[in-house]
Amino acid sequence: MMKNRIFSMFILCAAGIIAFAFTMPDQSKPWPVPDKYKKMENPVKYDKAAASALWSKHCKSCHGKDGVGDGPKAAQLDTPAGDFTVSSFQKQSDGALYYKVLEGRDDMPSFKKKIPDSEDLWQLVHFMRTFK
Repeated sequence: MMKNRIFSMFILCAAGIIAFAFTMPDQSKPWPVPDKYKKMENPVKYDKAAASALWSKHCKSCHGKDGVGDGPKAAQLDTPAGDFTVSSFQKQSDGALYYKVLEGRDDMPSFKKKIPDSEDLWQLVHFMRTFK
């Protein structure tokens, strides 16, 4: 009787782990960036104060103070906010980062309307580069 109960608990736990694994968001899911954006270079001069203010207002709540994806809202997301300090993130072109902020995907909102000034979006790209 005890063996059956232990075996049943084992099966339930294993099924739960397997179900969880299949519902986890796939962070390896490619985020295609049009060639037009991949080739773009940041056209604005870095303004640390402006970039920092934009980050604090629009990004810090999810991506955190240090860009590691540990902001206070990060735990509420269905997909991880991402770690901007890793080389795979920093290897992306400025235009790719600009595109991702502009368009958004999944939990990452589009900032086309929230930040309509493209120079401000480019300032955020500069700021993301500080997390190397």
